[in-house]
Amino acid sequence: MTPLLEIRDLVKHFPAGQGWLSRNKEKVYALNGVSLTLMPGETIGVVGESGCGKSTLGRTLVRLHEITAGQILLNGQDFSRLSGDELRQARRHIQMIFQDPSSSLNPRMKIRDVLAEPFEVHPDFLDGQHIDHAINSLLDLVNLPHAFKDRFPHELSGGQKQRIGIARAIALRPQLVIADEPVSALDVSVQSQILNLLMDLKAAFGLSMIFISHDLAVIEHVSDKVAVMYLGRIVEWAEARDLYQSPLHPYTLSLLEAVPRIEGSGFHKQKRKLEGDVPSPLRPPPGCHFHPRCRFANDRCRTEAPVLRDFSEDGVRHHVACHHVDQVREVMRHEIIP
Repeated sequence: MTPLLEIRDLVKHFPAGQGWLSRNKEKVYALNGVSLTLMPGETIGVVGESGCGKSTLGRTLVRLHEITAGQILLNGQDFSRLSGDELRQARRHIQMIFQDPSSSLNPRMKIRDVLAEPFEVHPDFLDGQHIDHAINSLLDLVNLPHAFKDRFPHELSGGQKQRIGIARAIALRPQLVIADEPVSALDVSVQSQILNLLMDLKAAFGLSMIFISHDLAVIEHVSDKVAVMYLGRIVEWAEARDLYQSPLHPYTLSLLEAVPRIEGSGFHKQKRKLEGDVPSPLRPPPGCHFHPRCRFANDRCRTEAPVLRDFSEDGVRHHVACHHVDQVREVMRHEIIP
């Protein structure tokens, strides 16, 4: 089967200086060689701490940020090099749901106008259908009354605004949706409703998704595969079940150990607190970026950056960027609670 999306050595750097006269030549190393493959109908969860590059990855994939280097192939076409009308046509197939539903909607536009925009940019999609009928159909899909189209965003709750954001994203029936922390700004009582809605729409339209979140429980619920990011790099990716049951990178292991659990249902016998914060992307540590916080770090880690390698075995596909996979496996054997 041909991949829907291929990300090849994606790099995104931002200038650190403010203004065109700035003499500051430093760069923010937001993405450093990210590679992923997404198959049709698949959901890849991207997880990591704040500042690891998750949202930058999502925004770069839809070309809200222009890439520094690398390739983004959408249906085999180099999406990262398109411009003009070619880019406009290709964008029908890749859409984004944003983290903050309030700031992603124009406060001066009624919901009718928000949902009409995709059809105004791509009028051929309507195929003779009246635009009001298309808007009503979108509101039906996200379980909102038709009367909402005459409201302004400030008249809606956070969950209702996010439903409008989802409706806008699926208006042109894209193949791929990038969901950037779509429930993190919502009340806990609403989060499950939005997640279930996304899963229903995914099944109904055969959507592929890249789901970005810092919430490991959410990622486990929605994902087929999981990619763990740290300081602009993917340090581990695998099938969701395999990664949660048998993490092979010290960072993934630490993230899973930090998940709050009911007494007696823990993940490990020994829980170790992950010390320190994510280093600044202005001056990432040499070698393995995780080594200042890693329990297994040695001199090799401080000088040699590990590459993402295949550690698959027994039919389980698992890729990890670490010099100490065998030690992590040993920890898992002795510390896991059956």
